[in-house]
Amino acid sequence: MLRASLLLLAAGLSGCAQPQVARGGGGIVSVNPCTDAILMRLVPHARITAISHYSQDAAATSIPLDLANRFRATAGTAEEVVALAPDLVLASSFTPAATREAYRRAGLRTLFLDVPATIEQSEAQVREVAAAVGQVARGEALVADMARAAAGHRPAGPAPAALLFITGDLVTGGGTLLDDMMHHAGLRNAAADYGLSYTGTLPAELLVARPPAVIIAPDKGRSSGLRARLLPETRTASFDRMLVNCGGPTIIPAMARLRAIRAGLS
Repeated sequence: MLRASLLLLAAGLSGCAQPQVARGGGGIVSVNPCTDAILMRLVPHARITAISHYSQDAAATSIPLDLANRFRATAGTAEEVVALAPDLVLASSFTPAATREAYRRAGLRTLFLDVPATIEQSEAQVREVAAAVGQVARGEALVADMARAAAGHRPAGPAPAALLFITGDLVTGGGTLLDDMMHHAGLRNAAADYGLSYTGTLPAELLVARPPAVIIAPDKGRSSGLRARLLPETRTASFDRMLVNCGGPTIIPAMARLRAIRAGLS
């Protein structure tokens, strides 16, 4: 959800010399790829001891790979994280109880973060991370950028129905951050109309019977070809894979792309 937009997003960071990344002891360890993206906007790179290995995977990252590859990455195991002795660990609320206990026993300061389902929740999460890393002003600046992206022009008239595929035949339904972004861009989430919540797959028969105005997808693989054969009259639009994984700063280029898609349907 672009690569050019994300590079612009990171320009303030990548325009300087390659950071001297901490290699153990102190600093911040993020085992959550979404907080990796937030950290890139909030703190000097030298404060980041390690990021999630997902950020070095093209299918899961929300930051450019050349930036992610400058950092040590962990698989998020308790052993790896405890050995780094960080000042702060940023993790997911889905972290297993045993891992949480290992962090506690090691005396690590931890922040467990939920998956935001709305732009407003993502803004609140940025503020939470900013407070934890002592960068409130930078957090507010990022939130302001996100709010401006969300508050852009929404075309008048009925919202066209759109299906946004995350990968393959997996589509985003109602109650998700992508669903909220589609709404702000002036698009109606057809998957929510079909009754799908969160993410899942849809029967081909349903798509043929009630086709959307546009199909948005990040790939051109086998599933994309099948959809083109089933719905030859339905418009398609590309959406970079990096835009579907997280909120935070990713919302800015994602909203720009969704608005461009909506403008093309007018």
